[in-house]
Amino acid sequence: MHIEPGVVDGAKLVLGTATGVASVGIVAKLAVDHVKQNGNILALVGRSAAASAMVLGFFEFLPHPPVGVSEVHLILGTTLFLILGTVPTAIGLIFGLVAQSFLFSPTDIPQLGMNLTTLILPVLAMAALAQRIIPADTPYTEVTYGQAAKLSAVFQGGIVAWVAFWVFYGQGFTAETLANAGAFASVYIIVVLLEPIIDLGALALAKTFRRFENTGLPHARLYQPA
Repeated sequence: MHIEPGVVDGAKLVLGTATGVASVGIVAKLAVDHVKQNGNILALVGRSAAASAMVLGFFEFLPHPPVGVSEVHLILGTTLFLILGTVPTAIGLIFGLVAQSFLFSPTDIPQLGMNLTTLILPVLAMAALAQRIIPADTPYTEVTYGQAAKLSAVFQGGIVAWVAFWVFYGQGFTAETLANAGAFASVYIIVVLLEPIIDLGALALAKTFRRFENTGLPHARLYQPA
């Protein structure tokens, strides 16, 4: 899901930087609002740190084959969202991407703003959808495959859409870019089908380890209605 070096370069990199800064700014505002509403900054820090470590692990240790215009990553954004919540997931993606770029792949640093945008905005869209399709009296441990699939489709579909946008923005609409973008999108269909199964498995484990409910690590909505 990350933009390869050279796909967007020169003055065009400014747009990616701008959207990346704006995306991080939105998350920062949400984090401040979260602390004001819940008053437990330590829980937010703990969940965000857990999300950051997992995101970095997903990037580095899970398979990420190159397909078309980018690499296909199994980021498990819906799993993180359902267990840890919107803000920790978004913060985890930010720090995971930054750590991955600076520690393991410095060639990705110029594309960091684009990559942040590509992941953060789909998470926010997924969170908005969750408010619509998951009833307020339903804890996330009771989410169905169909609901998880819809969340995954929005998250992964958002990633594909942003990757395609950056490629067409940087390289133009050509037969080659269209074919590569199509190949990338087609493989992500597999991720959309697979991710909800992983989500339900993680939620089943959460039911088993319900003793962690009051530790502050899982998101309150995991076990409780809104």
